[in-house]
Amino acid sequence: MTLEWQALPASFVQAMTEMQAMTAWEGVAVFLAVAYLLLAMKENIWCWAAAFISTAIYTVLFWKVSLLMESVLNVYYMAMAVYGYWMWTRGAKGADKGIALVSWSWQRHLILIGITSVVSLAVGWFMANYTHASFAYLDAATTCFAVMTTFLVARKVVENWLYWVVIDLVSIYLYLHKGLMLTSMLFVLYVGMATAGYFMWRRDWRNMQTAQVTS
Repeated sequence: MTLEWQALPASFVQAMTEMQAMTAWEGVAVFLAVAYLLLAMKENIWCWAAAFISTAIYTVLFWKVSLLMESVLNVYYMAMAVYGYWMWTRGAKGADKGIALVSWSWQRHLILIGITSVVSLAVGWFMANYTHASFAYLDAATTCFAVMTTFLVARKVVENWLYWVVIDLVSIYLYLHKGLMLTSMLFVLYVGMATAGYFMWRRDWRNMQTAQVTS
């Protein structure tokens, strides 16, 4: 330790050390999160392994910066990584990518959005009044919609990517305010990748529909 560091208060040095460690782990989580998304866009089942490890790291990071629901959300993500892996391997006999892509009607999505919005408001109210959570309503909304959307990914619902675009934009705002710069940059990238993922999955779904009609 240099003389300059020795002259600083012990609490400050400890804080800087913890911040450096957090940034290192955040970097690992970011790398694996990008790997997850790229693999998911290609319907590669190994996306779920990358997701499991990345979300395990984020569970700890978000708890440390008091984004409580984001931390709880990542515990759920870990469970969904296991569920997603199982779903993607239980497709029709002979299928090379597990279950097939599906597209839901706009009416079904409106019902889903309405229910999730009501749940988000209830969770946000509870967090604002009974916890020390920051940005309680936004935190609750991103969490509740991410819970719902992750299920859509596991079920291979094409429109899941559109939900992620909105969730990621709100998340960028939250993470910037909490100083998670690498994660903020990751989510900027996520917006573009989620947009690309939607068009890739929709193209594959349409090709599948065409093949079924002509077969």
